[in-house]
Amino acid sequence: MIDWSAYRQYLGQSVPVLASLSPGTVEGLTTLDNAGPATGHLDARTRELIALAVAVTTRCDGCIAVHSKAAIDAGATKEQIAEALGVAVALNAGAAVVYSTRVLDAVSKLT
Repeated sequence: MIDWSAYRQYLGQSVPVLASLSPGTVEGLTTLDNAGPATGHLDARTRELIALAVAVTTRCDGCIAVHSKAAIDAGATKEQIAEALGVAVALNAGAAVVYSTRVLDAVSKLT
């Protein structure tokens, strides 16, 4: 398994290298990352729970490392995190069902 704390530290060292090579890329991400909290419509815990669900659906280990810590720091419980992950699982399954109908449509059009 991954040492999530070490991985977060690694990202803290390697992302600045990317930022020095492509500053606009990391600046753009920072702008996007700061946009949600600026509105104040969702609290930090809710944003982090959503981030974890999205991290699972996009299979982003770095996102998991960063947002797991942030969710805990924002007061999320293991139970709340598990429920958010359940939403991610359901969406992935639902998306597979929806896209399965697209395959069936393609097959019927091609046969």
